[in-house]
Amino acid sequence: MATQHSRSAARFMMAPAVILLLGWMLVPLVMTLFFSFKKYLPLRGDSMANGLDWVGFENYVRFVSSSSFWPSIWATLIIVGGVLFITVILGIALALLLDQPMWGQGVVRILVIAPFFVMPTVSALLWKNMFMDPVNGFFAHMMKSVGMQPIEFLSQHSLLSIVMIVSWQWLPFATLILLTATQSLDGEQLEAAEMDGASWPSRFIHIILPHLSRAITVVILIQTIFLLGIFAEIFVTTGGAFGTKTLTYLIYQRVLESQNVGLGSAGGVYAIILANIVAIFLMRIVGKNLDA
Repeated sequence: MATQHSRSAARFMMAPAVILLLGWMLVPLVMTLFFSFKKYLPLRGDSMANGLDWVGFENYVRFVSSSSFWPSIWATLIIVGGVLFITVILGIALALLLDQPMWGQGVVRILVIAPFFVMPTVSALLWKNMFMDPVNGFFAHMMKSVGMQPIEFLSQHSLLSIVMIVSWQWLPFATLILLTATQSLDGEQLEAAEMDGASWPSRFIHIILPHLSRAITVVILIQTIFLLGIFAEIFVTTGGAFGTKTLTYLIYQRVLESQNVGLGSAGGVYAIILANIVAIFLMRIVGKNLDA
């Protein structure tokens, strides 16, 4: 049993790492809050004279009053919701399929999981140039071979295209988590249900799906955290055009393209608020499965 002395020694040894971690987290947050109340234009001509003028909540009002603000919020939520829907549904299907005995099962699993290790920029360029290009892309050649007119996916179906690209990246993660949960399922329970005459849809709804509920919750929570900050895929495909400008991309435009650090910092605070609202909503809706 740990003594008071050993606990104090453990806290003392952990203190440097904890302080470093808190500093790494809090310093950028404090700086974001500080600059959000300032007029900070570092690369403009008036940056020396008026670079750090106090403007109060002016940046917040300007950012939320922008015509791009609410469309960026909706674009962000649509992309997050679409990716979650696709990855959870297909992830369950792939997990059940990969759990079945097959020849070369290990190789197949590695191939399914491999896209998760591809950098977002690389995967977005791959989809843009090799699959969705209206002239030389794979989809264009397939449609031409059957006498159809190629579709310009990134301009005509931009949000759907982004959802497809990001879903391809995150599907292996969902599959891996759900496959692990599937392998822990009691096979005798399924065999007993089958012997009692339960159909496969009935076994799936009443046995398999409840067993996967905790894994589905983990997939949704983790993916949502990362998907709210989606940027690279949009940057290298549409550049924020055609209604694909997310909140993160809008902040990038304000900070780097417009060189308005104060306005971009206010947008960063809005992004933090949005992330917390979504996280609280998800924890209330699906997070209770973690306590079950």
